[in-house]
Amino acid sequence: MGAVSARRARATAVLLRWPALSLAAALLMLLQLLPASAPLFHALFPANPHPVYSRASFFELAWAHCWLVGLSSFVAACVGIGTAIFVTRDSGRDFLGMANSLAAIGQTFPPVAVLALSVPLLGYGAAPTLVALVLYAILPILENTITGLQAVPAAARDAATGMGFPPWRMLTQIELPLAWPFIVTGLRTSVVINIGTATVGASIGALSLGSPIIEGLAAANTAYVIQGASVVALLAILVDQIFGSLARSAESS
Repeated sequence: MGAVSARRARATAVLLRWPALSLAAALLMLLQLLPASAPLFHALFPANPHPVYSRASFFELAWAHCWLVGLSSFVAACVGIGTAIFVTRDSGRDFLGMANSLAAIGQTFPPVAVLALSVPLLGYGAAPTLVALVLYAILPILENTITGLQAVPAAARDAATGMGFPPWRMLTQIELPLAWPFIVTGLRTSVVINIGTATVGASIGALSLGSPIIEGLAAANTAYVIQGASVVALLAILVDQIFGSLARSAESS
């Protein structure tokens, strides 16, 4: 009994220290239990003959949602970080204001409007959704990366220059590591926002966790909306916790 209690205490301590593990377990449990939750939603909505979304499994919806968010965030990170590096070099400083303005336009332009403009060119499904998510995700990454690179102490640059560091080595070994906490913050904001925004892609046929939400809204089926929204919310909290751990590691290193 003592050994079992000790193992349980250690497991509890790990979960408390790493809340992302608890959230990941809760998310997997929710995805597993939602298909069997008909009695619960029957009790909540007795007039609803179809209380549980069944057009696709929740694991399939979650995977498709994560794929949309992951791919769009990766492209946005490449564009945002690459642009930030360019506009903080001597050769690109004249484009700093233009880059910020274009990124801000992408952020403020409604994703639904981007979808409406993209569908005639790209068709229905995931492609226009990815375009909207990329445009929406660039600004936080770009601004935070620029801030981080500009915050690198001049003394660090001078020391690297005195040691004969070429520009690429200065960037990769001095500037980017010192700017990393800012970059992680930008990525954190961008990805969490995209997790929620990706749901709108279901309105043009992209499979995601927005599918039960959009179908529930169209059919006045509140149960579907609750099921989709609960998974999206838990996924966003989990990802936020993961990036929070990365941010703390970056600050302590």
